[in-house]
Amino acid sequence: MAHYAFIMLVAGVGIPILAALNAALGTRIGSPAAAATVLFVIAFAASLSVAVVTGPQAFARFAGTPKHLFLGGLLVAFYVLSITFIAPHFGVGNAVFFVLLGQLISAAAIDHFGLFGAQVSPLGLARAGGIGLMAAGVWLTQQV
Repeated sequence: MAHYAFIMLVAGVGIPILAALNAALGTRIGSPAAAATVLFVIAFAASLSVAVVTGPQAFARFAGTPKHLFLGGLLVAFYVLSITFIAPHFGVGNAVFFVLLGQLISAAAIDHFGLFGAQVSPLGLARAGGIGLMAAGVWLTQQV
């Protein structure tokens, strides 16, 4: 389990870096949408490469997959486009911290109700308190 936590920690470190880099690219080229498109092209090439190496047969199973499972792509596009547009005006820290608050709320709801096939993890008093403390910590970091 520790290696999963480490990988997700590294992924979390990458989110503000992604936001800062893509916001700077969008500002430099004068088009946040074009910057997001370049990011998606590079991400597509990288993920396609990994998919081809690790299990290309999975592509054959797309036809029988429920269509709502593909909405994650729209959510990724919304995140990247919004962070690329907003971060230069609102600040990378502010933008990412509000994303974090949204993640805390959404993750708690998904786990509590077992949405999308997730393992059910009820939102008890201790867990709600921990999320509240995390939210308060995020809020405190923005009180400069």
